[in-house]
Amino acid sequence: MDNGGQWKRGSSRPRWLLRSLMPRTVGGQITLEKTPSYFVTQEAPRRIFNRTLGLVDASWNAIRIGLYALHLESWLRYFPLAQMLFVSGERLIVDPAGEMGRVQDFLGVKRLITDKHFYFNKTKGFPCLKKTASSLLPRCLGKSKGRTHVQIDPEVIDQLREFYRPYNIKFYEAVGQDFRWE
Repeated sequence: MDNGGQWKRGSSRPRWLLRSLMPRTVGGQITLEKTPSYFVTQEAPRRIFNRTLGLVDASWNAIRIGLYALHLESWLRYFPLAQMLFVSGERLIVDPAGEMGRVQDFLGVKRLITDKHFYFNKTKGFPCLKKTASSLLPRCLGKSKGRTHVQIDPEVIDQLREFYRPYNIKFYEAVGQDFRWE
């Protein structure tokens, strides 16, 4: 929900429509959606930062989505922390096999995804999955990954860091893992 057209109508779309836009899966597969583009679009900082007050606009969904400590509280009403695993996107980039090992251990399955399944894509600047017997092409993140990001005013970044810091600390303490988000 990050470009101008989707921004206006994103949250009012019915769930079935959003699901129809996702890739098809087969039994046993899980489809995930991750939209970090709000962080790198030119409009995002303006929408996030309320210059009239000099404050971060915490009512904007692109800001609220990052309040992980608050979202975690909702999940903890229904599931114990022991049933949750928090995967580090940063670690997936520097050590994909290690992070996938954590996932496999957490799920209690044999470690089938190892270092031999990854290669470093110099063009993108991060690891990709090698081709397999079932997939004749290597798997790598889409065109929007590994590109140069727009410049954001350092003052805005500092204010966002300051805004998120207490929420991040609370999240780290709750999950017992420091993601070192600066």
